[in-house]
Amino acid sequence: MKELHIAEAILTRRREKGVTQEELAAYIGVSKASVSKWETGQSYPDITFLPQLAAYFNISIDELVGYEPQMTTQDIRKLYRKLCGEFASEPFDQVLAKCRCIIKKYYSCFPLLFQMAMLLINYSITIAGQERQGELVKECRALFIRIKEESGDVELCRQAIHMEALCQILLKEPEPVLGLLENSTVPMLSPEPLLANAYMLLGKPEKAKETMQISAYQHLISLIDGASVFFSLYLDDPDKFEEIVHRTIGLCDLYQVERLHPTILLSVVLTAAQGYCALGKTEQAIGMLKRYCSLVQELPAKLELHGDGYFDLLGSWFESFELGTLIPRDEKTVRKSITDVVVQNPAFAPLKQDPRFQSILDKLGSAEK
Repeated sequence: MKELHIAEAILTRRREKGVTQEELAAYIGVSKASVSKWETGQSYPDITFLPQLAAYFNISIDELVGYEPQMTTQDIRKLYRKLCGEFASEPFDQVLAKCRCIIKKYYSCFPLLFQMAMLLINYSITIAGQERQGELVKECRALFIRIKEESGDVELCRQAIHMEALCQILLKEPEPVLGLLENSTVPMLSPEPLLANAYMLLGKPEKAKETMQISAYQHLISLIDGASVFFSLYLDDPDKFEEIVHRTIGLCDLYQVERLHPTILLSVVLTAAQGYCALGKTEQAIGMLKRYCSLVQELPAKLELHGDGYFDLLGSWFESFELGTLIPRDEKTVRKSITDVVVQNPAFAPLKQDPRFQSILDKLGSAEK
């Protein structure tokens, strides 16, 4: 059980309020010596005094005793799934207000705070108006900064720094990102091969295999995920752009990403189509959009993280995530955004009169239903 910090709370709040031990004792109806013992931790106030003390300092009893409610990983997953469903079916502001109440109640449960901020980032794009979107992103950034500065969990802090940087990008404030991430491009030393060798020496070959599969999967997804940015950087060099697209799509085909992680392949194909359109290469753009449409039509009934015949030892690792195999937004919203990102995309304006593009839009509309 965590230690109660009631002594520190009473001392700090009394000094903030500018009252003496005698004045506080008189209000509660105890001796000055009792208050002195409370503040030095020699004894605790009787439980019947807690409501009076909390009211006197205008704080909750939880704040007075230093109680910080926590949620288990399973509770966080259930709550996240529930809120995703509510964002899809209820008024946005109503669900947002509920999220803020949860954040306030569990303000020291840092794994929950991280997932709540992730949830709000993922649904911020559904708000009408850039100003409101920006305000919500700033709210999330403040949560990530709090996690970074207060949690004490090294891995959670690392993730919070990454998400803080993402918030800065969304706010179109690039300078702070350099301060947060510029020194992270050092040569990568992967611990997984050493860890796998250690498991082998300990007679645990299955654990060694799992370790290397996790490593390979993470490197693969990271490489593919970064491809979209890579594409946009080489629009001024059509030949290099073409080579990057060719290699990325080839890698995806080699590892059967279409089945392993279809949504990340959708992002790659969409960005490639946008690039071809910007370069005036209509045939290639239509080709990519046709593949995008086929991917959408073949999406599984349930979108979740999973392995395959090659990556067949990832189940326990996925389950160790705060959200398990859940995707970060509800399926209804995800499927709608997959269609909207083509239908409402100004990058494809040059294709509007092309009947093949209209056919693609019709098929995407049917797939959403």
